[in-house]
Amino acid sequence: MKEIVIIGSGNLAESLAVAVAAAPELRLVQLFARNEARGREVAALAGIAWCGDAAQLARAELYLIAVSDRAVAEVAAQLPIPAGAAVAHTAGCVPLDVLPYERRAVFYPMQTFTRGRRVDFAEIPIFVEASTPALCDELEACARCLSRRVMRSDSARRARIHLAAVFACNFANHMYALGERIVRDAGLDFGVLKPLIMETARKACDAPSPSDVQTGPAVRGDLATQQRHLDLLGGDENLQEIYKLISKEIWETSRKI
Repeated sequence: MKEIVIIGSGNLAESLAVAVAAAPELRLVQLFARNEARGREVAALAGIAWCGDAAQLARAELYLIAVSDRAVAEVAAQLPIPAGAAVAHTAGCVPLDVLPYERRAVFYPMQTFTRGRRVDFAEIPIFVEASTPALCDELEACARCLSRRVMRSDSARRARIHLAAVFACNFANHMYALGERIVRDAGLDFGVLKPLIMETARKACDAPSPSDVQTGPAVRGDLATQQRHLDLLGGDENLQEIYKLISKEIWETSRKI
């Protein structure tokens, strides 16, 4: 599968379109998106044509549906896919069977994507699944044109991988935002936390397990410090609850190691 149409105009669609367009072994034929302004913008970044009319959908060997999880089934049902073509969605927690096509598949790049921010697809794990072993072989070969880290995964395993990604990325980023709020209340800006965040990430990546390098009052069982922190959060019951739950989890996990 060399000829590809990307369907969508969100953050993942943008990064995927740019990566496919730059891959010598692949050919990005078209970007299909209902949002004309954004669709034209993404298509221009990839140097290909935009289409917003399903009747003008280009012929290709592979159609990659890069839309929000909740829109995958609806979008897939409306596409006039040519006979014999393969259709894959890119969602982490959507089953393979939502696609109403014989040659259906999943092409899930596990990464956080942001508009206007370039990523190195060669380092991104891509998890593939398909309706037949032969199609999975084809999809894996296609994925290897973009990434050195391609793995096969059924829908149940991929859902757990996506869950892990939410904890490691989305929840971790929200912790950064909460830290920013607290340091701003102390008259400082987010920059004061950046060296700490960078070292924490490097240390976790360098260690056999992040649990091996856990630090802080919770892992030490320092209840006095924890209580002082809870007192400082006295005006915010939600943050107090988050602090207590995470501290309890860190302590109990560290006791099992």
